[in-house]
This record gives sequence, structure tokens and C-alpha cells, in this order.
Amino acid sequence: MPPPESEDARWFAHAVQPHDAALRAWLRAKFPALGDVDDVVQETFARVLQLRARDPLRAHAVKPLLFTTARNLALDLLRRRQIVPMESFSEFDGECFADETPGIGEAVSRRQELALLAEAIQALPDRCRQVLTLRKIYGLPQKEIARQLGISEHTVEAQVGAGVRRCADYLARLGLP
Repeated sequence: MPPPESEDARWFAHAVQPHDAALRAWLRAKFPALGDVDDVVQETFARVLQLRARDPLRAHAVKPLLFTTARNLALDLLRRRQIVPMESFSEFDGECFADETPGIGEAVSRRQELALLAEAIQALPDRCRQVLTLRKIYGLPQKEIARQLGISEHTVEAQVGAGVRRCADYLARLGLP
């Protein structure tokens, strides 16, 4: 007898898997340079599952989230693939390049600031956090967010503004600009 299906597996089968074929076809059409889209689709599914673990998603919000996440991952992958020919460097010796990488202290400081920003976002009320995440992190337009969540565009605008102000206040209380 097979083990009972988990709630996550049922949610995935109901809310995510129906979009698999359309997502793959869209990625192949939109980003032909990717070649095999399996890695992008797999990472997209993983990120949506991670997001669901932190904040429940409505079934009608999944499709735009999948496509936006896949688009961002595809663009990142294509950017990383860009290769500069070695001939362009042959005219320079190694001493003319300054080391512009951030120091360990600066890198640690950035990570800490990002962690504090994540805390600030997590401290927001559920609806405000959901709207702010869809708008600022996933880049969905206000109209689409309003449609997905069944709220007015004015409410979306107000929630984004309130979320940004609350995050800024949270960070200011910790002494960050």
C-alpha cells in the first residue's frame, strides 16, 4: 500500500503541475538560447515550494508566480553564460586591473543587512507582506496583483506603500539607513 500523499504533494499536483507543459513551452519560445529548460523549471518549482512553506499561496496566484520566477531564473542563467573572449584581454597586463571585490567585512555587512530586510518583510501583516512580495520581489504589476488577490488596485498601492514604510521604520529602529 503506497504511503498517503502529503498536503504539499497534493497542492503541488493541483496548483503547480498543470502549468508544467505551458511553462516549458513558454521558456523554449521566449529563451531559445537556454536549450534544455529542465533545470530552470526544476529550480522554479523548488522556489515556489519554498515560498509556499513561508507564506500560503492562493491557487490562482501560482501561475504568474511560476512564470515570473522562471523568467528571472532564465535571465540570470543567460547572464552567467555570457563569455568575454580572451583576445580582448591580450593587450593588457594583469597590473592594470584593480581589485574591486568587496572585503570580507563589507560582504558580511551586506548579508546582515539583507537578513534584517528579510526580517522586516516577515514582520509585516500577511496581506501587506503578500502584496509587497508580489510587487517588489516578483515584479508583478499592480493590476495583476489586484486581480489575483481580489482587491482593488488602490488597496495594492496602499499596501505596497505601507509595507515599504514599515520596513524602513523597522530598519531605522535598528540604526540602518
